[in-house]
Amino acid sequence: MRSLLQKRGLKVTSRVLKPLGATSILAFAIVVAAGLARALDQRPAPVAIAVADFDYVDTSGEVRDQHAEHAARLQTFMRAIRHDLAGSGQYRIVALVCSQAPCAAGGSAQLMRDARDSGATLLLYGGIHKESTLIQWMKVEAVMVENGKHLFDRLLTFRGDTDESWMHSERFLIKQLTDDVHLTGTARP
Repeated sequence: MRSLLQKRGLKVTSRVLKPLGATSILAFAIVVAAGLARALDQRPAPVAIAVADFDYVDTSGEVRDQHAEHAARLQTFMRAIRHDLAGSGQYRIVALVCSQAPCAAGGSAQLMRDARDSGATLLLYGGIHKESTLIQWMKVEAVMVENGKHLFDRLLTFRGDTDESWMHSERFLIKQLTDDVHLTGTARP
């Protein structure tokens, strides 16, 4: 820096270089900070997703009435799905306000309109079918509310009918949703 200033015919003293050095460092820090801020702003905004409560059907034929247990597990399951999708940073949960109760029944035209009117970009819906004491099926779909395009369509199975088995299936589903759906609203190849 000193030689550059001297070539231009300027007299250089150490008093000039010290403030110039501090100013240069400060300017460099500001440029770096601005670049980092710009890079952080380029992360996509979370996608607005409405999550309809899943349907539940039990055709296992078990003698003991498990309706209350299944209703409680389904409620916990749905709460966990919403919480974990929001926690991923990829999705922003939108409260689904339905014109007809119940606010489930996947894929109907009215449910799609309700999701769009609620401000959602995506709609997640599905159902769980308990076939036997050991086997449950979970059908889950995510669609673009604008055009009905399916971005996620899975039929998953899980074993058991315990709190642990339900939560294990919920974590697996969240992993699938966060890994397999682009934030731009397209399915991953």
